[in-house]
Amino acid sequence: MTILFYILIVIASLALIASILLQSGKSAGLSGSIGGGAESIWGKSKGRSYEGILSKVTTVSAIVFVISALVLTALQ
Repeated sequence: MTILFYILIVIASLALIASILLQSGKSAGLSGSIGGGAESIWGKSKGRSYEGILSKVTTVSAIVFVISALVLTALQ
């Protein structure tokens, strides 16, 4: 049982590292807003955009990581 949670922690941590490193910075500055960066932030299809998908992957993997760590702590 603990091996399953160890595997979940490893997968979740790798997904967290990858999704955080692939995300762009939130402060694009003045050039980002002039160049159309604000359109992707405030657009209607933010959930389907690349940033939206990475944000969801980050959230889900963080939740899986925390829950797996708590369960492993409780099992030991």
